[in-house]
Amino acid sequence: MRKLIIECEDEDFDTSLLEKFAAEDVDTDATLAAELVFTDEEGIRKLNAETRGKDAVTDVLSFPNLDGILEKPIRKADFPFDADEEGNLFLGSIVICRKRAAEQAEEYGHSLRRELYYLAVHGLCHLLGYDHEREEDKAQMRAREEKILAAMDIPRDAGEKKA
Repeated sequence: MRKLIIECEDEDFDTSLLEKFAAEDVDTDATLAAELVFTDEEGIRKLNAETRGKDAVTDVLSFPNLDGILEKPIRKADFPFDADEEGNLFLGSIVICRKRAAEQAEEYGHSLRRELYYLAVHGLCHLLGYDHEREEDKAQMRAREEKILAAMDIPRDAGEKKA
């Protein structure tokens, strides 16, 4: 059984690494599904304003669908209305602004590939219930992000400034 399916219409972005490693240690009895969308600055600004009340460009937005799943077993029976025809549980959607990602890659001194995968992993962590509002939550989320990126063999680039 596949644990994760990433729906993404952007043919230039390979979702197979995310599908293989992002939910590797998630305890679930169903295949999980998520949507990954790339947009421009205006698109993400508009979404940010509409959903968060922040009229500004941002790098990534996440829209989790399942509540209360942080580090808990995810059982299909607990979310009977969130399964599709194939029985996949929909985690939610991730929206990434490519232009902002490119700016951040340059700013942090690493590749665009690394930044895009980092933002996708960051978004997936949000879909799995992680957050970074408090320092202890931020540390927990960052540790998970780095674990997934290391498993994907996408380490921090040499000389990269920590964000």
